[in-house]
Amino acid sequence: MLDRRLHRRDFLAQTLLSGTLALGANPLSASENKLPVLGQNQFQYRPVVGWGVLDDKTPVKNCSAMVVDAQGRIYLLTDHLANNVIVYDKDGKLLKKWGTQFPGAHGLEIVKENDREVLFITDLNLHRVFKTTLDGEILMEVTYPKSTGKYASEKEFRPAWTLHLPDGDFFVLDGYGKDYIMRYDRAGKLLNYFGGPEGGIAHWGPHGGTIDTRGPGEPELVIAMSDQQTIKRLSLYGKLIEEIALPGSNPRMIQIVGEHMFVPHLADNWPKDRDSRGYISVLDRDYKIISNIGGTPPRYIDGKLQLMQQQGSFFQHPHDLVVAADGAIYVPQFASGNTYPVKLVPETST
Repeated sequence: MLDRRLHRRDFLAQTLLSGTLALGANPLSASENKLPVLGQNQFQYRPVVGWGVLDDKTPVKNCSAMVVDAQGRIYLLTDHLANNVIVYDKDGKLLKKWGTQFPGAHGLEIVKENDREVLFITDLNLHRVFKTTLDGEILMEVTYPKSTGKYASEKEFRPAWTLHLPDGDFFVLDGYGKDYIMRYDRAGKLLNYFGGPEGGIAHWGPHGGTIDTRGPGEPELVIAMSDQQTIKRLSLYGKLIEEIALPGSNPRMIQIVGEHMFVPHLADNWPKDRDSRGYISVLDRDYKIISNIGGTPPRYIDGKLQLMQQQGSFFQHPHDLVVAADGAIYVPQFASGNTYPVKLVPETST
């Protein structure tokens, strides 16, 4: 068993970071080099102290998701009803905020539609998916898929995230409900569904993911299976292609950046150990982990990935992430004591 106690250096760095965040200070210059360097190999990062910390007029509760629009503005989704969506610039300055109607705000995606961008928001408490403008005007609502015969009422439908195809079709992952994956056309018409227990999708599984279009063949659904500690590769019709075991993980979302995947883990032994704090994995094109940011270095024995764990205590339950064009990573965190997102920059840029 790996030693999970903090080294003194990690403890001092985290104390410095927490104190600065509480004060809402700007990034430190002289003290930044005392903060921990997280990750291994070419994927090493250093936190930016105080990024995105706002005042009590713009509170957060659980920070669930983030996206970036074409202009580089960063959208944070939180379930605080004072302001469900907070929009930052890359330096963490507040640009605008909106939304008081999403008590179960959870998943967020940004999609290019013709000459505009739109947002897709999932709400666990309202049992709906909302399509909105970037300023919050609701354009479409998707309610529970009654026609499938799998749901007795809308309360059984608790959508976690949406995944989107270039033609406008999108998938809804019912990861907090009955674990089905529904495919809709761009107008919100249900086309088909698969998964659920009879389709090999275990409960507390399909939380988030992405659509991988990098291969020469058909696009694939790549699903972060949260409490199952795996990633599933599926065809667009639900056929299992491969399941990748990630022992000591809890994958919540996936972002593809070039030939790599970035995967935030809520914790390393969730839900058994709710004090475990999580980390971020970077996977190569073959789904091999090459860096654990805030976690122990990945180890393979005879090709089998060994148990991973958090290292230090920088993160507090990463729930999503955005890797920006300049390589910076923005991380919203769930059940993190009403704290704002954190920003990491590549070590080579500091």
